[in-house]
Amino acid sequence: MSLCVLAAGKTVTLAAAAFTLSWTHSVERTRWQEDWKVSPAGLQVVRARVKGSGAGMEPPEGSVLRDGWWVYAPRIGPQPRLVLAASGATGQGWTLCTASGCRELGRTAGEPTVLEPCAGTSQPR
Repeated sequence: MSLCVLAAGKTVTLAAAAFTLSWTHSVERTRWQEDWKVSPAGLQVVRARVKGSGAGMEPPEGSVLRDGWWVYAPRIGPQPRLVLAASGATGQGWTLCTASGCRELGRTAGEPTVLEPCAGTSQPR
């Protein structure tokens, strides 16, 4: 499978069956991480971690505190796409990591970045 990243009018195709998405909450300044799988059915979050808690950020029932992170398995089905807003309020964007490395997305305020499974025969870049 491949992951398509649509940003600034361009599409980048990543050869990735899985990725980790991380960011800092703009109000609480708390770090979040999510592990995702890419499949023909969509993008499936399989595990999430949050470094602490705060207003509106309580770890869900069943979370386990592990090495300072609340770890849990979100209970949502595959998503056809993820739309990442770029507020510019955190001083950094989203970090997307695959087996081949990491890249920052949406560091400055502007158009959202869209992640979705690639359709057809897109060539990885």
